[in-house]
Amino acid sequence: MIIVPENAIGDLIGRTESFDAIEAVFAAMARDDAYNFPVIREAIGHADALYGFKSGFDRAGLVLGLKSGGYWPGNEAKGLTNHQSTVFLFDADTGKAKAVVGGNLLTALRTAAASAVSIRHLAREDAKVLGMIGAGHQSAFQMRAALEQRSFEKVIGWNYHPEMLSRLEETAREAGLPFEAVDLDRLGAEADVIISITSSFAPILNAAQVTPGTHLACMGTDTKGKQEVDANLLAKARVFTDEVAQSVTIGEAQHAVAQGLIKDADITAIGAVINGTHQGRTSPDDITLFDGTGVGLQDLAVASAVVDIAVAKGVAVEVDF
Repeated sequence: MIIVPENAIGDLIGRTESFDAIEAVFAAMARDDAYNFPVIREAIGHADALYGFKSGFDRAGLVLGLKSGGYWPGNEAKGLTNHQSTVFLFDADTGKAKAVVGGNLLTALRTAAASAVSIRHLAREDAKVLGMIGAGHQSAFQMRAALEQRSFEKVIGWNYHPEMLSRLEETAREAGLPFEAVDLDRLGAEADVIISITSSFAPILNAAQVTPGTHLACMGTDTKGKQEVDANLLAKARVFTDEVAQSVTIGEAQHAVAQGLIKDADITAIGAVINGTHQGRTSPDDITLFDGTGVGLQDLAVASAVVDIAVAKGVAVEVDF
């Protein structure tokens, strides 16, 4: 069995490899060559933590496995990331354990890659202003990945705790772009692309605040009850997602569906756009929204990629198991 520890991940895989892995697995899902198993995600009644499993099988790549982990909101105060996870891969032909891979950095990379894929395929080509809602650990990953998809000229941002916006400002500065903290009215009016990456259980952005032509990537809602945007916004938008079944149960679309504003059939898998079987954006005035719920196949795709890279570079740790 191969072990790729958390502290080795950063030297093995970056944004380009993560983007390619996520784009490919979304395309495979839309072709029915890959599928996710039902998600288990529960509050454990300790440390305010949410814990669970995401798993699936990619027949095209013969990638089988699961991610175990969750969200510990007190971790940042302990010098740890709030999201903690480990990915387990199995041989698809025998079921034998194949690899154990640190999942923390991979989770950030694959989540950022998913929103970047949505920007690549759905945002207007002339998008110039990137809006960020949320300034937690994953926000920097989101911004860096997004900035590679369009010729952005400015980043604007909002966060519940304004003192945390320094993370966004520093990340924008690294990219050579100006950053401005704004209120939500300005963010909705000025941003061509909006990424929300929060753990909110109440809508932050209202439908009336979003202007025609905007692309939104809602990346924080992955649990029943979570919500980042007004449900009416999904009724105004062309809605896309990683997996429709998960979108309507634990994703951003859960609220719009529950209120009868949209139906399952109104939501399109992003893989169909990647494969060219769905047009995606049809007009410069379309509001497009990607509901990034985070599927198990994303984790397996980047974990499999990092194992392949580790083996190729001769740095994989192998143990008898």
